[in-house]
This record gives sequence, C-alpha cells and structure tokens, in this order.
Amino acid sequence: MLTLRKSQDRGYADHGWLKSYHSFSFAGYYDPAHMGWGNLRVINEDRIAPGTGFGKHGHRDMEIISYVLSGELAHQDSMGNIVAIPPGDVQRMSAGTGVMHSEFNHAQDRTTHFLQIWIEPNVTGIAPGYEQKTIPDAQKRGRLRLVASPDGAQGSVTIHADASLHAGLLDGAETAELALAPGRKGYVHLVRGTLEVNGRRLDAGDAALLENERRIVLANAADAEVLVFDLTA
Repeated sequence: MLTLRKSQDRGYADHGWLKSYHSFSFAGYYDPAHMGWGNLRVINEDRIAPGTGFGKHGHRDMEIISYVLSGELAHQDSMGNIVAIPPGDVQRMSAGTGVMHSEFNHAQDRTTHFLQIWIEPNVTGIAPGYEQKTIPDAQKRGRLRLVASPDGAQGSVTIHADASLHAGLLDGAETAELALAPGRKGYVHLVRGTLEVNGRRLDAGDAALLENERRIVLANAADAEVLVFDLTA
C-alpha cells in the first residue's frame, strides 16, 4: 500500500527567522494521524534566515541527521565539535545520554535550507556521538546512494537505529529501485523536482508512505533530489 502526503498538508511554522515545514507532529504542530512512520519520527524542512539560528538546546536518545540543501549550517555541541555543514555533507549526531548543541546560519546574504531528520534509536543510554561525511553528487546521480545505515556500509554515516537512508539525483530516463524486506516500511521524501514512486507522481515536498510493498521504484523524474528510507515497522 502506498499513501501520498502532499507538501501543502504538512505542518508549517513561521517564526520570522525560521520557516519550517513539519512532516510529522513537532513542537506546536500536532496531528495524531502523523506522529511518525515506523521509527522515523521527524522530518523538518527548515529555512534559517541570514545571521540567525537555533541557540543552545538539548537532545537525548535520538539519532539526528542533518541534510543541507543550500547555504551552510554551523554546528557546535557539548562534545567539542565546531563544524560547518555544506550541501553534500551528511551529519549524524547520536544524542544518547544527552547532548547540547546549536545550529546557526552565519552568512549575512543567504538562507540556509536543510532537512532535520530524527530516527528513534534501537539502543538507549549510549554515549553521545558525532559523524559527518561528504557524499558527492556524482555518487547520487542516477542511483540511490546509501548515506546512513546501522553498520556504516558503503561509506555511510552510522546510526544506532534499525533504519537506512538513501539519497538520489534523478532526471529524464534515469530510474532507481530499492527492495523492501517483508515487514519493513518505506518512506520517500522528494526534496525538489518531480518523479513517480511506484507509478504515483510526487512534487517537491511530497512524500510517499509505503507498507506491505516489496519494492520502491523511482522513475519519470525531472530534476529530482530524493531521500528514501527503509524502516522498521
């Protein structure tokens, strides 16, 4: 079964310095029908205005992935990491027993546009951890490139969760597929462009929620950037 979630049906918050679309219930947006999908708990599409950002705040027992689309995200945390996250990098922060961090857009002339993703861990009470890797566009072109996984396979970041995340860039006749084992859930989030998921059209910001499907097939794309999740039910 495949269910479409249109971009305009997401929650939305405009804080002036931050404009955010929420795929699942988050902060002031609550929708009991959209509390998460499998162990995927949060996908926030955030745009941070120039010279602003999230002040220091805490997380605990959550796997947090940042995927920057444009601009740059400045990250600082209580583990001692002070880094910049540009487009093409995938950042993983394991909150574990507790971590404090801040995220800023220090540029004065451009917005930082990124996806904040939370996945529920399969182990709690671990020491906090941090990892960041560059995934060149060439490795995502015309295919699904593994970018986060439980074992760090294929140069992906390692998450403490029963889930994997792939990213792809598709256009024209390019296609990509991902098999789903029985009992697994799939989630497709279209970052930009258009494409079809198992024959159903998605536009930028749309998502496809899949269960009891054996395969995710992406085709008929136009300038598409897509994230595909393999999740526990």
